[in-house]
Amino acid sequence: MADDNACKASGLSGECEALAEKLAAISHPYRIKILHELSNQGGACCGEVVQSLPIAQSTVSQHLKILAQAGLIVVHTEGQKSLYSVNSEALAGVIEEVQKLKCCC
Repeated sequence: MADDNACKASGLSGECEALAEKLAAISHPYRIKILHELSNQGGACCGEVVQSLPIAQSTVSQHLKILAQAGLIVVHTEGQKSLYSVNSEALAGVIEEVQKLKCCC
């Protein structure tokens, strides 16, 4: 993803914007829970995710859509069913980039 000079004051790079999009997608507590559930189950359909959360199916679907748009989950469609799984490579990339951040305090 981003190198040490990617986010200079002269403007944001595409890498910084991509990382910000992924972090924004992860930033909701239910989406973190969904990532945990999908990771623990090795993938699940929307209905299975709904069973583990106290929110409506339509809300879960919206959260899944946001995670998919950010590239953090992969959607496999089988007939009318969609199976969601964690995109481990993308999530590892986010973790790697966050670990590169340096605290100046």
